[in-house]
Amino acid sequence: MSLRLAAYAVCIEDGRVLLAHCVPATGSATWTLPGGGVEQSEDPFDTVIREVAEETGYDAVVERLLGVDSRVIPAETARAGIEHQNIGVFYQVRITGGKLRPEPNGEVAESVWTPIADVTGLRRSGLVDIGIALAQTLPATGHVPPVEVGGLVQH
Repeated sequence: MSLRLAAYAVCIEDGRVLLAHCVPATGSATWTLPGGGVEQSEDPFDTVIREVAEETGYDAVVERLLGVDSRVIPAETARAGIEHQNIGVFYQVRITGGKLRPEPNGEVAESVWTPIADVTGLRRSGLVDIGIALAQTLPATGHVPPVEVGGLVQH
């Protein structure tokens, strides 16, 4: 089994959410939230700010912790063919500056502001649905029900 700790930015303004179009060298392209893996000795709070800058070109500040999500991806559907657990720390962030651009030498080909109503029509990571649900409902426990994977929603 593999394990990944990651931090994700949920940035919603004027009914739109900031999404990153991830185009990995292997696998298929999906829309996701800006964010990524926590590096050794790095605080997830710092990770999310770094990842927003790397993937979008924006400067951001964390406004609040939205929640922590743990998902186990079965071996038969995991990219590496082994069971994988992703622990995601979701933060509400606010953009304070910078200029929107693709990630230099990275997997994010573009980042865009997408109307929340249009998200359901995108091939996307389940992380997008989790982040939006956390931001819209602010559950007291910081936990949302599992997001069903299939169709346009990917692991």
